[in-house]
Amino acid sequence: MKKQSITEIKGLLKEDTLTTEEWEVILQDERKGVQTLIQSYQRKKEREKRLIKQFAEMQRYENKAYMNGIEKIAGVDEVGRGPLAGPVVAAAVILPRDFQLIGLNDSKKLKENVREEYSTYIKEHAVSYHISFIDNQIIDTVNIYEATKKAMYDALSGLTPSPEHVLVDAVHLPGLACSQEAIIKGDASSVSIAAASVLAKVARDQYMKELHKKYPGYDFDKNMGYGTRAHLEGLNQFGVTPYHRTSFAPIKTMGK
Repeated sequence: MKKQSITEIKGLLKEDTLTTEEWEVILQDERKGVQTLIQSYQRKKEREKRLIKQFAEMQRYENKAYMNGIEKIAGVDEVGRGPLAGPVVAAAVILPRDFQLIGLNDSKKLKENVREEYSTYIKEHAVSYHISFIDNQIIDTVNIYEATKKAMYDALSGLTPSPEHVLVDAVHLPGLACSQEAIIKGDASSVSIAAASVLAKVARDQYMKELHKKYPGYDFDKNMGYGTRAHLEGLNQFGVTPYHRTSFAPIKTMGK
């Protein structure tokens, strides 16, 4: 293999189709630019190894169910408990047994563009998924915890086929027609719950961005309804919208 330019070597490393012989030649290249490329490539490969290992570890709950003869496993998760405005949103998803999405994790740990890409991929490859929105009026009527459970029940009821086993992020759901496991930090521990987390987060964020167009004074497109400084300033200047949770402080004391 003749000595190649640094640009050519960069292209080879990007394609990642090197033979063992080609890689050995590059490793022996002492040019500083090549050594920098090698270090970057090796860091990339190490990160890929960590993500593959992480994904395998996140399949343990699903694999346990498969070993017990269960095929239709649903993950369910919610987003939006804490905001001052907007709905609480839950998603439920049944993934195929051979599902692969290396890098999948708790939606809060993923960049926005990655979440959106993953959401599209999950929808395209899922056996079934359903997303449920519970609005602020119901939240104010029944409280946020009950509204969260309602969103989860609704999301699960929208799945076809129905699940045989449900993996839930932290919450126990009484009365399900199948077995379930409530997993602490499930969105970082189970592939199915992580997938549900991504679907719910992307759906709710899109909702809040649309709401921002109607009520631009609260920065909903950036804070997603959480009580940031800009949001609180908007409340003081423009008042409470029909989408605010009147049972949440400080909104419940405004105007009194």
